[in-house]
Amino acid sequence: MYAALWRLLPGPRWVKALTAVALAAVVVACLFTWVFPAVAETLELFDTTVAGG
Repeated sequence: MYAALWRLLPGPRWVKALTAVALAAVVVACLFTWVFPAVAETLELFDTTVAGG
């Protein structure tokens, strides 16, 4: 899969590397902006209780 993506990117090797890094940064930014907050609301990770003994 990565080889197919590498072949689709235009330009010489250094341009492909910069484009791949930029695409990865965009994906990470989208995850932190929209996906992770939506999942955090659904999972209710911070509603914890401690049983006293």
